[in-house]
Amino acid sequence: MKNYTITVNGNVYDVVVEEGASTGAPAPAAPRAAAPAVPKAPAPKAAGGAGSVKVEAGAAGKVFKIEAKVGQAVKTGDPVVIIEAMKMEIPVVAPKDGTVASIDVAVGDSIEAGAVLATMN
Repeated sequence: MKNYTITVNGNVYDVVVEEGASTGAPAPAAPRAAAPAVPKAPAPKAAGGAGSVKVEAGAAGKVFKIEAKVGQAVKTGDPVVIIEAMKMEIPVVAPKDGTVASIDVAVGDSIEAGAVLATMN
């Protein structure tokens, strides 16, 4: 048997792999124990609450940089948040003209595709 530690989307798993002759049937999966989640400080939010327009991630990755601030006026296509995925920086842009109502992530957060990163009015 070999023990491996694997990290997937920031979650750490200890995996045991058995070596041996193949019988043609797949071996049962070893149970995995995840590391306890570490709570992060909440991201800054607007005092007036969230806006009606969502700014969503197009891909999974990590928040690399926050380009806009709460209360800042942005135009369609202006970068709001930059995420890093597979060593590429991907700007997430404002879907329409408006004002940033909330930033719902912090630099370093792991995010999934479709996650709401910010809201606008």
